[in-house]
Amino acid sequence: MTANTSTASAVIQASASGVAKGAAANIPPRRMDFEFSESESPRYFYGNDAFLSHFWNTFSSLLPAGESFFVQAVRHYRDQVTDPVLKAQVAGFIGQEAMHSKEHLAFNTMIASKGLPMEELQRDVSWFLETIAKYAPKSLQLAATVCLEHYTAIIAEQLLREPEHQRMLGDFDAKKLWLWHALEENEHKTVAYDLYESTVGSYWLRAGTMVPTTLILAVVLVAFQTRMMAADGQLFKLKQNAKGFAYLWSRKGLFPRLAPQFFDFFRRDFHPSQHDTDALLMEWKEKLLGSEGLLKDSSFAKKAKAAA
Repeated sequence: MTANTSTASAVIQASASGVAKGAAANIPPRRMDFEFSESESPRYFYGNDAFLSHFWNTFSSLLPAGESFFVQAVRHYRDQVTDPVLKAQVAGFIGQEAMHSKEHLAFNTMIASKGLPMEELQRDVSWFLETIAKYAPKSLQLAATVCLEHYTAIIAEQLLREPEHQRMLGDFDAKKLWLWHALEENEHKTVAYDLYESTVGSYWLRAGTMVPTTLILAVVLVAFQTRMMAADGQLFKLKQNAKGFAYLWSRKGLFPRLAPQFFDFFRRDFHPSQHDTDALLMEWKEKLLGSEGLLKDSSFAKKAKAAA
């Protein structure tokens, strides 16, 4: 069994029991069943830019194994939870993350069909995270999950808030995937944090873990994108790549604008709910899942309409 097949099997099984509980906690696992077509999806789906598209491809390559790692880290502690609300939220978190893994596997398979090394990148990150899961203390694994969930929450919020960011995704299937994922990341952004606080609770472990987590994530992203760009013959197109790099990392670039939210994490009294996204979530649930929403033809929307 390949690492990708193993990941898919594990995460789909993980979601099965959490659907009803997650829905009750307003964290419903939604099965989208996106059908990504190699012929209908442009090679450079983000702003028709190779550097930027491969950045998001690289990010997606981390997600199937990464989401599975989160599920395992959270599942280890869920039996210690006595609060029924948090128990239900944990079930919803597990279900949503399982579906994210499933859909990003489908997206990554489509990207691989274009001759890009997605399978190799997924294999390597799976090996790395399986090694961490085998040898690192469970408390550290949950702390790392909290750190990475902070990243995904603030990046997802930025996508939902910034029309230019959305416009760069075009009108392709990739846009549906990333917007749906962003919505759900903000729905469950407090869960791993609250679980950590109720079980482990160490400020110094939480804050201290963010530093190596950030460094490792940066190294992996750079190394993996370099491999992706080289495989696509884009690595030495310096002028083009400098423009893409500036879009992400210049002083007013996409990610430096997130610095205040990122550094909030190091406050002792920080909680993810302090980044208020309630109104944003209501807006995007209608935009995505409403009767005329972008995902109105998804499996989840069809089943919800049939049950109404």
